Amino acid sequence: MNNNILTGKKHIHFIGIGGSGMYPLAQILHSQGFYLTGSDNNETETLDAVRKMGIPVFIGQRAENIEGADLIAYSAAIMADNPELVAAKASGVPVLERSDLLGIITSRYNNAICVSGTHGKTTATSMITQIMFTAGIDLSAYIGGKLPCIGGSGKAGSSDILVCESCEFVDTFLKLYPDIAVILNIDADHLDYFKTLDNIIKSFRKFAENASKALIINGDDKNTLKAVEGISGKDIISFGLNKNNDYYADNIQKLSGLETSFDVYRRGELMGSITLNVAGNHNILNALASVASADYVNVPFEDIAKGLNEFRGAGRRFEKLGCEKGITVVDDYAHHPTELEAVLSSAMDMNFNNVWAVFQPFTFSRTKILLDDFAKVLSIPDKTVLTDIMGSREKNTYGIFTRHLAEKIEGCIWFPQDETKEWDDERKYFNFAQICDYVCDNAKEGDLVITLGCGDAYKIAKMILQKLKDRKD
Repeated sequence: MNNNILTGKKHIHFIGIGGSGMYPLAQILHSQGFYLTGSDNNETETLDAVRKMGIPVFIGQRAENIEGADLIAYSAAIMADNPELVAAKASGVPVLERSDLLGIITSRYNNAICVSGTHGKTTATSMITQIMFTAGIDLSAYIGGKLPCIGGSGKAGSSDILVCESCEFVDTFLKLYPDIAVILNIDADHLDYFKTLDNIIKSFRKFAENASKALIINGDDKNTLKAVEGISGKDIISFGLNKNNDYYADNIQKLSGLETSFDVYRRGELMGSITLNVAGNHNILNALASVASADYVNVPFEDIAKGLNEFRGAGRRFEKLGCEKGITVVDDYAHHPTELEAVLSSAMDMNFNNVWAVFQPFTFSRTKILLDDFAKVLSIPDKTVLTDIMGSREKNTYGIFTRHLAEKIEGCIWFPQDETKEWDDERKYFNFAQICDYVCDNAKEGDLVITLGCGDAYKIAKMILQKLKDRKD
């Protein structure tokens, strides 16, 4: 991809400008002086924010919407037969998919901190952003979730720092131009695309090789170490819980609620202590990656500690949605066995009477390939409730159904489905109401209910809170 493609361009049109991945790009390019227009199919809060920046938005996607544009960007969610995209490709004007445009934008910063990893990307990217924001640095940010301090998933700043979540799915992160590449961990996921763990490791190696200045890596993760083995010509900085890492945590203490405190050491010397308000060892590792990243661009430790203390989680990352009738309801994006194990183990340490896990399996391939791993980690909580498998981009050619997972988990609750039908919009919510009723009827004061999955399981959490609120007893 020609990363000089923005040179000389004045008018950029966004097809699907309200998408979570498109809006931050619009913020950044608008701040850099480009004239933007956009289109989308439905009114949303995001479109309100786009219009407040002075960007005209068309509702409905029509060929004439692209008129006058000398560059056109589109979301991956836009179908090939979309009339606006068809017109764009026939216009002779350069047309870029969102991930290509993101890559070009990263090349325009001198300190693009690109955060990768099978797990924890959104949290670590959010932590680094929170640190910079709290320290008064006018950074730009591109995050896969909402961060309260910046009011959403993106921010346009005037400094040379960009913090960018970098997703490995279909090798999207190989389109980026990282100055500082962060690798949190490497695990077997997206096997429908990568096929093998070795292929995933090879992709992360290419990502690491693309870093122009530094690699910040999890020194406790053997797959990460394998991926970066032999790479030279840049700073290689490790973090982890083991003391042989450049940055490590010691004197870890779990305090009340979600609080954890620990001391941070840099190459054997004490930097200071940090108190986190998000639980779990996985978040200590995310915090250490954030410390190393911020320290590399010379953020003082006291600002790093303050920022991490003010961080309360990104949207859908152990996000507390409310407490009704003494029942706490939390939502989390975890959808891979490793993520579920981290979240559920942390939840079990929080002194609730019972922990309820309401899990929505995502994609047939992942559920089939990792079935026994899912069964193992979903046996951690006191109670497990399953929805149907959300197929997303896949057809169920695997012959896998929720019952196959439920039967491997002692005491698991699920609601039988019509297995002759595919998951579609008409039957998408057919057991959400049943799950809500069951949990509300059986959860007790002092319990924690956590909805889990990268689909729309969070809707069940909101239904549960509303039903509990409306209950008279």
